[in-house]
Amino acid sequence: MADADATQEDHDRLRLIRTPGVGPVTYRHLLRRFGSARAAIHALPDLARRGGGRASVPADPALIAREIAAVERLGARYLFIDDPLYPALLAQLDDAPPVLTLRGTLPPAEGLTVAIVGARNASAAACRFARGIAHDLAAQGVTVVSGLARGIDTAAHMGAGAATIAVIAGGIDVAYPPENAELQERVAGEALLLAEMPPGTEPRARHFPYRNRIIAGLAHGTLVVEAAPKSGSLITARLANEAGREVMAVPGSPLDPRAQGCNLLIREGATLVQSAADVLEQIRPFDARLVRSPTERFFAEPAADADDVARSRVIALLGPVPVPVDEVIRQSGIAAAIVQMVLLELELGGRLERHAGGRASLVA
Repeated sequence: MADADATQEDHDRLRLIRTPGVGPVTYRHLLRRFGSARAAIHALPDLARRGGGRASVPADPALIAREIAAVERLGARYLFIDDPLYPALLAQLDDAPPVLTLRGTLPPAEGLTVAIVGARNASAAACRFARGIAHDLAAQGVTVVSGLARGIDTAAHMGAGAATIAVIAGGIDVAYPPENAELQERVAGEALLLAEMPPGTEPRARHFPYRNRIIAGLAHGTLVVEAAPKSGSLITARLANEAGREVMAVPGSPLDPRAQGCNLLIREGATLVQSAADVLEQIRPFDARLVRSPTERFFAEPAADADDVARSRVIALLGPVPVPVDEVIRQSGIAAAIVQMVLLELELGGRLERHAGGRASLVA
């Protein structure tokens, strides 16, 4: 019976996660408040009404059943955020994925992890450097995480061999780019392949920033090897910085546009890196005792009900410009749990948008 209950709970959690309007932050608050996914699903209409909107229709149970069957058929499995095996560093993110789909083997929880990212149209020299430094880090027991894209990502995965994690933007069964299908399958068989999106999901432009936050969240530090000033690699570096992780960059010629992003990061305070020893010097002082377990993080203070006065005060402090939630709590003078409940209601009502760095804004 216990196994059957667990299976039903997994089904209900996936149904809650796949419901439009329920993001990672909202998912956590709903489970804290209601204790189970099924109870949270039943509460969605009332919460959305309080937030001034209409509740999204929960995901179709039959669709969830088909997804679960597809994951099993692919030889993959789910990893929920409150599972003891869920990566503790990733769980530290406010918007950590509530569930991941994975193929392969999770690395030791106590090990060090470095993200290596960079340009898709990287130079031959940069790819060679990325491959070499990934190999050297793997030889020192470090796990290398990247996004399985062309260029630097591919070089990093190949250099690290079995000591790598590939985070993809689409479903666990979708190879992108197509020329990396063999590499993706090898990572799944020898190392670890992770996806946040359901099976069958083709990667879209909006999916890549979500993937980038996972890459940054899994690692003690992020190394950018080669990148243009406006690129996904710099987004990953920014997310790593916001999460309090080390940001490192490889310097390049000022005459090469592909090096401008790295040079900019160094000018803004990123650590200049020229070897694996430089990377290890930055990440080895990391104190693993400061990392809270996923369970400890997940079952934090539960959200409390809000009255109309609190609701009005919180809404008055919000606007179209993203503001830190901590600042809303400070200026409102209202208990954090109540502020979070108001934000939850507004988000479910379609009136609030969450942003990176624990910020929120009203939908214009």
